[in-house]
Amino acid sequence: MILRQGQCWKVYFYDNGLRNALINSFNPLSLRADTGVLWENFMVSERFKYLKTHDVWCNRFFWRTTAQQEIDYIEDAEGKLCGYEFKWNSVVKKSFPKTFLNAYPGSNAAFITPESFFEFLGVPAV
Repeated sequence: MILRQGQCWKVYFYDNGLRNALINSFNPLSLRADTGVLWENFMVSERFKYLKTHDVWCNRFFWRTTAQQEIDYIEDAEGKLCGYEFKWNSVVKKSFPKTFLNAYPGSNAAFITPESFFEFLGVPAV
């Protein structure tokens, strides 16, 4: 899966195991420096699967400024933007770039963490 914004691209794998095989990294999460990247990839790939199986159509992209402010994943459905930031560590300080919120008033913004991903993937919370 590829998301594009201008000349920037993000590549996601439907299976994190393939990603791990390509970079030859199979260490436990506690020993990895790319845990946040794995979490983002997992959430985006599972969200793509959810949208496909539920026949939900939307434009999907990410957002990044020249100052390197970024939103990991954005869905545009019927002119309504929903921006998502994926954070493996729930206690890290979270804030959305004001540049994004000011440029797109009325858009939704959410942080997706291991404690809050159920609704994002359409899974009933346990």
